[in-house]
Amino acid sequence: MFSKTTMLSSLYMVPLFSLLFSFMICTNNAEGPPSPGYYPSSKVSPISFDHGFRNLWGPQHQKLDQGSLKIWLDSISGSGFKSLHSYRSGYFGAAVKLQTGYTAGVITCFYLSNNQDYPGNHDEVDIEFLGTTLDKPYVLQTNVYIRGSGDGKVIGREMRFHLWFNPTQDFHNYAILWKPSEIIFFVDDVPIRRYPRKSDVTFPSRSMYVYGSIWDASSWATENGKYKANYTYQPFIGRYKNFKLQGCTTYSTSCRPPSASPPGYGGRLSPKQSVAMQWVQKNYLVYDYCRDNTRDHTRTPEC
Repeated sequence: MFSKTTMLSSLYMVPLFSLLFSFMICTNNAEGPPSPGYYPSSKVSPISFDHGFRNLWGPQHQKLDQGSLKIWLDSISGSGFKSLHSYRSGYFGAAVKLQTGYTAGVITCFYLSNNQDYPGNHDEVDIEFLGTTLDKPYVLQTNVYIRGSGDGKVIGREMRFHLWFNPTQDFHNYAILWKPSEIIFFVDDVPIRRYPRKSDVTFPSRSMYVYGSIWDASSWATENGKYKANYTYQPFIGRYKNFKLQGCTTYSTSCRPPSASPPGYGGRLSPKQSVAMQWVQKNYLVYDYCRDNTRDHTRTPEC
Protein backbone atom coordinates (compact mmCIF):
# COMPACT_ATOMS: atom_id res chain seq x y z
CA MET A 1 0.00 0.00 0.00
CA PHE A 2 1.39 3.47 -0.85
CA SER A 3 1.91 5.97 1.97
CA LYS A 4 0.40 9.43 1.49
CA THR A 5 3.90 10.90 0.97
CA THR A 6 4.78 8.27 -1.67
CA MET A 7 1.48 8.77 -3.46
CA LEU A 8 1.86 12.56 -3.58
CA SER A 9 5.44 12.27 -4.84
CA SER A 10 4.30 9.89 -7.59
CA LEU A 11 1.48 12.22 -8.59
CA TYR A 12 3.87 15.16 -8.90
CA MET A 13 6.03 13.03 -11.20
CA VAL A 14 3.16 12.33 -13.63
CA PRO A 15 3.65 15.53 -15.70
CA LEU A 16 7.40 14.83 -15.89
CA PHE A 17 6.86 11.31 -17.28
CA SER A 18 4.20 12.64 -19.65
CA LEU A 19 6.67 15.18 -21.04
CA LEU A 20 9.41 12.54 -21.26
CA PHE A 21 7.10 10.16 -23.13
CA SER A 22 6.09 12.92 -25.57
CA PHE A 23 9.77 13.75 -26.15
CA MET A 24 10.56 10.09 -26.83
CA ILE A 25 7.79 9.89 -29.43
CA CYS A 26 8.88 13.09 -31.14
CA THR A 27 12.53 12.08 -31.31
CA ASN A 28 11.67 8.57 -32.54
CA ASN A 29 9.94 9.86 -35.65
CA ALA A 30 8.88 13.51 -35.75
CA GLU A 31 6.86 13.13 -38.92
CA GLY A 32 4.67 10.19 -37.94
CA PRO A 33 3.47 7.63 -40.49
CA PRO A 34 3.38 8.36 -44.23
CA SER A 35 0.08 9.73 -45.45
CA PRO A 36 -2.35 6.90 -46.30
CA GLY A 37 -3.83 9.13 -49.02
CA TYR A 38 -7.38 8.09 -48.15
CA TYR A 39 -9.48 8.75 -45.08
CA PRO A 40 -12.38 6.33 -44.54
CA SER A 41 -13.62 8.19 -41.47
CA SER A 42 -14.45 11.19 -43.66
CA LYS A 43 -16.97 9.05 -45.54
CA VAL A 44 -19.00 8.26 -42.41
CA SER A 45 -21.10 10.87 -40.61
CA PRO A 46 -20.86 10.97 -36.81
CA ILE A 47 -23.89 10.14 -34.68
CA SER A 48 -24.77 11.12 -31.15
CA PHE A 49 -24.29 8.58 -28.41
CA ASP A 50 -28.02 8.36 -27.71
CA HIS A 51 -28.80 7.64 -31.36
CA GLY A 52 -26.43 4.71 -31.55
CA PHE A 53 -25.79 3.37 -28.06
CA ARG A 54 -27.16 2.82 -24.57
CA ASN A 55 -25.61 2.18 -21.20
CA LEU A 56 -24.97 -1.51 -20.54
CA TRP A 57 -23.62 -1.48 -16.99
CA GLY A 58 -22.32 0.97 -14.40
CA PRO A 59 -24.77 3.80 -15.19
CA GLN A 60 -23.52 5.82 -12.20
CA HIS A 61 -20.05 5.75 -13.80
CA GLN A 62 -21.11 7.22 -17.13
CA LYS A 63 -21.78 10.85 -18.07
CA LEU A 64 -22.66 12.63 -21.32
CA ASP A 65 -21.53 16.22 -21.73
CA GLN A 66 -21.97 18.15 -25.00
CA GLY A 67 -21.62 15.07 -27.15
CA SER A 68 -18.66 13.63 -25.26
CA LEU A 69 -19.08 10.47 -23.19
CA LYS A 70 -17.06 9.96 -20.02
CA ILE A 71 -16.93 6.54 -18.36
CA TRP A 72 -14.81 5.74 -15.34
CA LEU A 73 -13.55 2.98 -13.10
CA ASP A 74 -13.10 3.22 -9.36
CA SER A 75 -13.02 0.73 -6.53
CA ILE A 76 -16.82 0.40 -6.72
CA SER A 77 -17.45 -0.19 -10.43
CA GLY A 78 -16.49 0.40 -14.02
CA SER A 79 -18.89 1.12 -16.87
CA GLY A 80 -19.82 -0.06 -20.34
CA PHE A 81 -22.08 0.77 -23.27
CA LYS A 82 -23.61 -1.15 -26.18
CA SER A 83 -24.97 -0.29 -29.63
CA LEU A 84 -28.72 -0.27 -30.16
CA HIS A 85 -28.41 -2.61 -33.15
CA SER A 86 -26.30 -5.60 -34.13
CA TYR A 87 -24.39 -5.64 -37.42
CA ARG A 88 -23.21 -8.16 -40.01
CA SER A 89 -20.46 -5.86 -41.31
CA GLY A 90 -19.56 -2.19 -41.37
CA TYR A 91 -17.38 0.67 -40.20
CA PHE A 92 -17.31 1.29 -36.45
CA GLY A 93 -15.28 4.07 -34.91
CA ALA A 94 -14.89 6.57 -32.10
CA ALA A 95 -12.49 9.25 -30.98
CA VAL A 96 -10.95 8.28 -27.64
CA LYS A 97 -8.83 10.13 -25.09
CA LEU A 98 -7.07 8.10 -22.41
CA GLN A 99 -6.13 8.94 -18.85
CA THR A 100 -2.61 10.03 -18.05
CA GLY A 101 -0.54 8.74 -15.15
CA TYR A 102 -0.62 5.30 -13.53
CA THR A 103 -3.29 3.18 -15.23
CA ALA A 104 -1.81 -0.31 -14.89
CA GLY A 105 -4.37 -3.10 -14.82
CA VAL A 106 -7.06 -0.93 -16.41
CA ILE A 107 -8.49 -1.57 -19.87
CA THR A 108 -10.33 1.04 -21.90
CA CYS A 109 -11.82 -0.50 -25.04
CA PHE A 110 -14.02 -0.26 -28.13
CA TYR A 111 -14.97 -3.56 -29.72
CA LEU A 112 -17.44 -5.82 -31.54
CA SER A 113 -18.90 -8.90 -29.87
CA ASN A 114 -21.82 -11.31 -29.75
CA ASN A 115 -20.96 -12.70 -26.32
CA GLN A 116 -24.47 -12.04 -24.99
CA ASP A 117 -26.06 -13.93 -27.89
CA TYR A 118 -23.58 -16.83 -27.83
CA PRO A 119 -22.22 -17.16 -24.29
CA GLY A 120 -19.31 -19.56 -24.21
CA ASN A 121 -19.06 -19.61 -28.01
CA HIS A 122 -18.79 -16.01 -29.13
CA ASP A 123 -16.97 -13.91 -31.72
CA GLU A 124 -15.14 -10.68 -30.93
CA VAL A 125 -13.04 -8.00 -32.63
CA ASP A 126 -11.16 -5.79 -30.15
CA ILE A 127 -9.46 -2.45 -29.85
CA GLU A 128 -8.13 -2.42 -26.28
CA PHE A 129 -5.92 0.13 -24.56
CA LEU A 130 -3.86 -1.66 -21.94
CA GLY A 131 -3.08 0.56 -18.97
CA THR A 132 0.49 1.24 -17.98
CA THR A 133 2.90 2.46 -15.33
CA LEU A 134 4.18 6.02 -15.11
CA ASP A 135 7.31 5.49 -17.17
CA LYS A 136 5.91 3.43 -20.07
CA PRO A 137 3.54 4.10 -22.98
CA TYR A 138 0.11 2.62 -23.47
CA VAL A 139 -0.21 -0.58 -25.49
CA LEU A 140 -2.96 -0.74 -28.12
CA GLN A 141 -4.06 -4.36 -28.47
CA THR A 142 -6.03 -5.56 -31.49
CA ASN A 143 -7.57 -9.00 -31.26
CA VAL A 144 -9.91 -11.36 -33.09
CA TYR A 145 -11.83 -14.23 -31.47
CA ILE A 146 -13.84 -16.80 -33.40
CA ARG A 147 -16.29 -18.99 -31.47
CA GLY A 148 -14.36 -18.58 -28.26
CA SER A 149 -15.21 -17.94 -24.64
CA GLY A 150 -13.64 -16.65 -21.47
CA ASP A 151 -13.14 -20.06 -19.85
CA GLY A 152 -9.78 -20.99 -21.32
CA LYS A 153 -11.08 -21.93 -24.76
CA VAL A 154 -10.31 -18.54 -26.25
CA ILE A 155 -7.78 -18.54 -29.07
CA GLY A 156 -6.53 -14.98 -29.15
CA ARG A 157 -5.10 -13.44 -32.29
CA GLU A 158 -3.38 -10.49 -30.68
CA MET A 159 -1.28 -7.85 -32.37
CA ARG A 160 -0.08 -5.12 -30.02
CA PHE A 161 1.27 -1.70 -30.84
CA HIS A 162 2.74 1.36 -29.26
CA LEU A 163 1.46 4.61 -30.75
CA TRP A 164 3.38 7.38 -32.50
CA PHE A 165 1.64 10.00 -30.35
CA ASN A 166 0.61 10.40 -26.72
CA PRO A 167 -3.03 9.17 -26.56
CA THR A 168 -3.61 10.99 -23.26
CA GLN A 169 -3.10 14.50 -24.65
CA ASP A 170 -5.95 14.64 -27.15
CA PHE A 171 -8.69 12.64 -28.85
CA HIS A 172 -7.63 10.30 -31.66
CA ASN A 173 -9.81 8.27 -34.00
CA TYR A 174 -9.83 4.47 -33.75
CA ALA A 175 -11.92 2.26 -36.02
CA ILE A 176 -12.70 -1.27 -37.12
CA LEU A 177 -13.78 -1.96 -40.69
CA TRP A 178 -15.39 -5.41 -40.83
CA LYS A 179 -16.17 -6.74 -44.28
CA PRO A 180 -17.06 -10.28 -45.40
CA SER A 181 -13.54 -10.59 -46.81
CA GLU A 182 -11.36 -8.90 -44.17
CA ILE A 183 -11.07 -6.85 -41.00
CA ILE A 184 -8.95 -3.69 -40.96
CA PHE A 185 -7.99 -1.72 -37.86
CA PHE A 186 -7.38 2.03 -38.24
CA VAL A 187 -5.76 4.70 -36.08
CA ASP A 188 -6.42 8.22 -37.35
CA ASP A 189 -7.28 6.63 -40.72
CA VAL A 190 -3.90 4.89 -40.92
CA PRO A 191 -4.42 1.12 -41.33
CA ILE A 192 -2.35 -0.66 -38.69
CA ARG A 193 -3.55 -4.24 -39.18
CA ARG A 194 -5.34 -6.24 -41.85
CA TYR A 195 -6.89 -9.59 -40.92
CA PRO A 196 -8.04 -11.37 -44.13
CA ARG A 197 -10.63 -14.10 -44.36
CA LYS A 198 -8.56 -17.20 -45.18
CA SER A 199 -11.22 -19.72 -44.17
CA ASP A 200 -14.66 -19.79 -42.58
CA VAL A 201 -13.30 -21.25 -39.34
CA THR A 202 -10.85 -18.38 -38.78
CA PHE A 203 -13.17 -15.47 -39.54
CA PRO A 204 -16.19 -14.07 -37.65
CA SER A 205 -19.38 -14.16 -39.70
CA ARG A 206 -22.18 -13.94 -37.11
CA SER A 207 -23.77 -10.60 -36.23
CA MET A 208 -22.13 -8.53 -33.50
CA TYR A 209 -22.95 -5.49 -31.41
CA VAL A 210 -20.57 -2.57 -30.81
CA TYR A 211 -19.37 -2.07 -27.24
CA GLY A 212 -17.16 0.18 -25.18
CA SER A 213 -16.08 -0.18 -21.57
CA ILE A 214 -13.53 0.51 -18.86
CA TRP A 215 -12.74 -2.26 -16.37
CA ASP A 216 -10.18 -3.84 -14.07
CA ALA A 217 -8.15 -6.54 -15.82
CA SER A 218 -5.30 -6.62 -13.32
CA SER A 219 -4.77 -10.34 -13.80
CA TRP A 220 -3.29 -9.85 -17.29
CA ALA A 221 -3.54 -6.34 -18.76
CA THR A 222 -0.17 -4.83 -17.87
CA GLU A 223 2.93 -6.95 -18.49
CA ASN A 224 0.95 -10.17 -18.00
CA GLY A 225 -0.40 -9.05 -14.64
CA LYS A 226 2.87 -7.88 -13.12
CA TYR A 227 1.35 -4.48 -12.34
CA LYS A 228 -2.16 -4.21 -10.86
CA ALA A 229 -4.76 -1.48 -10.72
CA ASN A 230 -3.94 0.89 -7.86
CA TYR A 231 -7.05 2.67 -6.64
CA THR A 232 -5.12 5.44 -4.93
CA TYR A 233 -5.09 6.87 -8.50
CA GLN A 234 -8.84 6.53 -9.03
CA PRO A 235 -10.98 7.40 -10.86
CA PHE A 236 -9.63 6.01 -14.12
CA ILE A 237 -11.41 7.83 -16.95
CA GLY A 238 -12.01 7.01 -20.60
CA ARG A 239 -13.45 9.70 -22.88
CA TYR A 240 -15.25 8.98 -26.16
CA LYS A 241 -16.79 11.18 -28.85
CA ASN A 242 -17.31 11.35 -32.62
CA PHE A 243 -19.06 7.97 -32.74
CA LYS A 244 -19.39 6.46 -36.21
CA LEU A 245 -21.56 3.47 -37.10
CA GLN A 246 -22.22 2.60 -40.71
CA GLY A 247 -22.92 -0.93 -41.78
CA CYS A 248 -25.31 -3.73 -42.43
CA THR A 249 -27.57 -4.35 -39.46
CA THR A 250 -28.67 -7.89 -38.79
CA TYR A 251 -32.00 -7.35 -40.52
CA SER A 252 -30.86 -5.14 -43.42
CA THR A 253 -32.15 -6.33 -46.77
CA SER A 254 -29.43 -4.56 -48.76
CA CYS A 255 -26.47 -2.43 -47.72
CA ARG A 256 -22.83 -1.86 -48.43
CA PRO A 257 -20.18 -1.02 -45.82
CA PRO A 258 -17.81 1.87 -46.58
CA SER A 259 -14.78 1.09 -48.68
CA ALA A 260 -11.38 0.79 -47.03
CA SER A 261 -9.67 2.43 -49.99
CA PRO A 262 -10.17 4.92 -52.83
CA PRO A 263 -12.00 3.95 -56.02
CA GLY A 264 -10.06 1.74 -58.39
CA TYR A 265 -8.65 -0.71 -55.86
CA GLY A 266 -11.62 -3.02 -55.49
CA GLY A 267 -11.82 -2.39 -51.77
CA ARG A 268 -8.21 -3.49 -51.25
CA LEU A 269 -5.73 -1.19 -49.56
CA SER A 270 -4.04 1.21 -51.94
CA PRO A 271 -0.24 1.25 -52.30
CA LYS A 272 -0.07 4.38 -50.10
CA GLN A 273 -2.17 2.73 -47.41
CA SER A 274 -0.04 -0.40 -47.55
CA VAL A 275 3.14 1.65 -47.14
CA ALA A 276 1.65 3.46 -44.14
CA MET A 277 0.63 0.15 -42.53
CA GLN A 278 4.09 -1.31 -43.13
CA TRP A 279 5.64 1.76 -41.51
CA VAL A 280 3.51 1.32 -38.38
CA GLN A 281 4.24 -2.38 -38.14
CA LYS A 282 7.97 -1.83 -38.65
CA ASN A 283 8.26 0.93 -36.04
CA TYR A 284 5.52 0.34 -33.47
CA LEU A 285 4.45 -3.32 -33.51
CA VAL A 286 5.47 -4.89 -30.19
CA TYR A 287 3.75 -8.30 -30.38
CA ASP A 288 2.40 -10.52 -33.16
CA TYR A 289 0.76 -13.81 -32.20
CA CYS A 290 1.88 -15.41 -35.46
CA ARG A 291 5.52 -14.77 -34.53
CA ASP A 292 5.19 -16.11 -31.00
CA ASN A 293 7.03 -19.42 -30.95
CA THR A 294 5.46 -20.39 -27.63
CA ARG A 295 2.02 -20.53 -29.22
CA ASP A 296 0.44 -23.68 -30.67
CA HIS A 297 -0.04 -22.55 -34.27
CA THR A 298 -2.06 -25.60 -35.19
CA ARG A 299 -4.85 -23.66 -33.47
CA THR A 300 -4.21 -20.57 -35.61
CA PRO A 301 -3.88 -22.00 -39.13
CA GLU A 302 -4.13 -18.53 -40.70
CA CYS A 303 -0.54 -17.91 -39.52
